[in-house]
Amino acid sequence: MLTVGCHLSASAGNMAMVETARKIGANTFAFFTRNPRGAKARAEDAADSALAVAALKEHGFGKLVAHGSYTMNLCTAEKEARDFACSLLCDDLRRMAALPDNYYNFHPGSHVGQGVDVGISQIVDALKTALKPGYPVTVLLETMAGKGSEIGGSFHQLKQIIDGVGSDAVGVCLDTCHVYDGGYDIVNDLDGVLAEFDNIVGLDRLKALHLNDSKNPFASHKDRHECIGQGSLGLDTFRNIVNHPVLSRLPLILETPNELPGYQKEIAMLREMNTK
Repeated sequence: MLTVGCHLSASAGNMAMVETARKIGANTFAFFTRNPRGAKARAEDAADSALAVAALKEHGFGKLVAHGSYTMNLCTAEKEARDFACSLLCDDLRRMAALPDNYYNFHPGSHVGQGVDVGISQIVDALKTALKPGYPVTVLLETMAGKGSEIGGSFHQLKQIIDGVGSDAVGVCLDTCHVYDGGYDIVNDLDGVLAEFDNIVGLDRLKALHLNDSKNPFASHKDRHECIGQGSLGLDTFRNIVNHPVLSRLPLILETPNELPGYQKEIAMLREMNTK
């Protein structure tokens, strides 16, 4: 069975997200660890987390894919802001211990004029600071569309970060909208793109997928998500993904512009597409 779900609100706690996921036919989900446009985080609730961990195991959920705040830029040019972003990363990874053996995904950041090499060095430093030995969490670098000064728009940049950190606790989350907008043609050559990823990064580092269609054409470097089958990627691309021998085994997270009923329909549609 596919491990597929969507982004859910964490406002009512971890157990509430498990219950919502089950209602819409999901067996994984994503959630923001704190305000996605800010820094505030929910109060920690050990009892709620314990109930959620037990329910996830009972109902056979796959790995969850938590998401760091969009405002957490580990390679901003201002040192004070960069240090604050690193403190958020450290706190998020500490909090993830309450939901052990899951994933924490984040946007690598934007170097805002410092240059790619400087930005990558700063991201590496932050990850080395935050990844404490023994933390039961794997950090995922999200593939980006490469707009502006974004880092993570190429597989080579992701490889540089991974090599710099030098830890098995760092992997990659491939976003279908982002890689297509970034110039990797998963519509016409999915296996070729995966072969390139394997050659540069290694498929063993690919841990999860964000499933999003795109409002923009190939290599547009713009990053605007669309509902599955309604954008430039088209239904056949997602049919290929959910039947791919490598990709279909990974957690598949929808981040399409939907409310819960829309996500429920897309989850059911992806399951129907899966014939292998």
